[in-house]
Amino acid sequence: MSKMKRIALLIDCDNVSHNSIEGVLEELAKYGMVNVRHAHGDWNNPSLSGWINRLHPHAIRPMQQFAYTKGKNATDSAMIIDAMDLLYSGNIDAFALMTSDSDFTPLVLRILESGLPVYGFGEKKTPQPFVDACSPFIYTENLVTEQEEKTDVPKQPAKKKTSNLRGDTSLVKLLRTAVEQTSGDDGWAHMSRVGHYISNNSSFSSINYGYKKLGDLIRASKLFEVEMRDDGNAMYIKDIRK
Repeated sequence: MSKMKRIALLIDCDNVSHNSIEGVLEELAKYGMVNVRHAHGDWNNPSLSGWINRLHPHAIRPMQQFAYTKGKNATDSAMIIDAMDLLYSGNIDAFALMTSDSDFTPLVLRILESGLPVYGFGEKKTPQPFVDACSPFIYTENLVTEQEEKTDVPKQPAKKKTSNLRGDTSLVKLLRTAVEQTSGDDGWAHMSRVGHYISNNSSFSSINYGYKKLGDLIRASKLFEVEMRDDGNAMYIKDIRK
């Protein structure tokens, strides 16, 4: 039995909304156990009041950062130090960074150099360099629960982009390349191998397209033939052009 992955979740409360924290934790549960949960910010700032209500219910530890100098972001520096301390401790198998700030891109690259994956979560305003560095990166707007949508500012729930999937050239290229690189001589590829290839080579997440599972998105794209084998327990796909 494989060892459960230990994940450190570091939250930049100055640059990301509290509304999606439940969804983020649910998503991370797919990868392992989030045994470190640190929320960085100046807790004297009234703008973090929404985060305060999320700390105890989700066992998140608040990390106080005073704004020593106006115009300087002490939270960024503190989070980087925190991450490096955790990295060198040897007690963490993966990191999750919840922020919309591209200043953390070098940190992601440094963690990746040590052989640990970095899961990114941020709002749609997040600059592309940070998005591309993480694997995967999920937009937090797609993780807001229905309850939060009712109690906070009304938001449009994430819609499945079924009609636009085949028109998304970057998505089509990514999926077809993944299948081509992982398929056998007969052109059929095991779904798990396709998923691993994608996660190792991009920041892609099917959630950003409105689908919780990659398999559901692939079916909706209608770019591939799909077969269920081994009594329906294994999904195989093949490019319809082959």
